[in-house]
Amino acid sequence: MTRGGARKGAGRPKGQGKYGEATKAMRIPVSKASYVSKIINKGLYEIPLYGNRVAAGFPSPADDYLEDKIDLNRYLIKHPASTFLVRASGNSMINAGIFPNDILIVDRSLKAQDGKVVIAVVDGELTVKRYKLKGNKKILEPDNPEYKPIFLEKESEAYIWGVVTNVIHNL
Repeated sequence: MTRGGARKGAGRPKGQGKYGEATKAMRIPVSKASYVSKIINKGLYEIPLYGNRVAAGFPSPADDYLEDKIDLNRYLIKHPASTFLVRASGNSMINAGIFPNDILIVDRSLKAQDGKVVIAVVDGELTVKRYKLKGNKKILEPDNPEYKPIFLEKESEAYIWGVVTNVIHNL
């Protein structure tokens, strides 16, 4: 009698496992195992993107033309290793379209530039403001006239933590 190797009829029939189809062994970095597992168990959803635009003024005839499917991670996140999400609080940025409980997508790899919305750490606390350069002065300006700007002085413990690239909020 031979030992080892495949035996006819042994093992689980193809398509009878957890996924209902044949599986394939793959090598992935240990650091990505949890991420891949989450994608497999929860799903990575691709959402349909229709080719025609929706009129915000006068209605236009709509086509049922499906252009593509997009993965929102690829659409919203350019640098995954340096991107994180944070929830907004307060009303200092409402004129920029950032409201309480909005989810901000923040990219730490982007350099703060004049006029960009940033996440800053000021005296150990996070804040979201518009980064402004006026001469040699660096200012964190709110987009709500009821709030005062924060002037970044050399002696203050303040630094830019990342640039806000997108805002997600419910209507």
